[in-house]
Amino acid sequence: MIDIRMFKKMNLKGFTFIEGFPGVGLVGPMAISYIIDKLGMAYAGYVDSHDFPPLVSIHKNTPMPPIRVYVNEKSKIATIFAEFAIPLELTREMADAVYSMITATGMSRIFSIGGMPIQNAQADIYAIASAPSLLKEAQKAGLKPIGEGVATGVSALLLARSTIDGLPDTNIMVPIEQAIINPKYAKSAIESLKKLMKLSIDTSDLDKEAKLVEEKIREIIKKHAESHDTYKKTVEGTGPSMYA
Repeated sequence: MIDIRMFKKMNLKGFTFIEGFPGVGLVGPMAISYIIDKLGMAYAGYVDSHDFPPLVSIHKNTPMPPIRVYVNEKSKIATIFAEFAIPLELTREMADAVYSMITATGMSRIFSIGGMPIQNAQADIYAIASAPSLLKEAQKAGLKPIGEGVATGVSALLLARSTIDGLPDTNIMVPIEQAIINPKYAKSAIESLKKLMKLSIDTSDLDKEAKLVEEKIREIIKKHAESHDTYKKTVEGTGPSMYA
């Protein structure tokens, strides 16, 4: 079972939820990490499950859960930052837990950020939305609609639920070159989000600190890989493993 635990009861009614779970190009985590830093979002909770890999993050000398909830009450924004990729078999359960939190707290809108592998990635940013009016809004902001295709992951499942329930949900999809991690992808996503939310975030530091951002994301991959490998060795010979 996946639980989202907040440190204290908070009034999140009317808040916008932004998510970017790790996926191709790590566009989501790069963008979410930068947004958290620039808005000074407060660490407000975490996501827990016995099925998660045995991974604890250390930030500023403090042990922290690898999937955390951050909130900015002034901007009325909540987000989740994940430091490992959600295992495929837990994707639906994670989406259900996140969607339940969104609806139970009365949050009013969802934005998802992700990468879309394309050969010779172009500058165009794409959008999928839960309603035609939201798609028009995205087009006015310069995003191109995706007429046909398949979406996957937590963001796709949130979008499916939102479409049925009438909850405003827009996926921002950044074309990327396969297996390449580049902060410019996060910058493109944030610039699109700024137009859609009328959000004030200076992305100039993302260019100046591109190396630091890239190193931070690569460290996330390394930590997860090391934990994954250690866990596999530990349970080897003891029975079936979710990592087999």
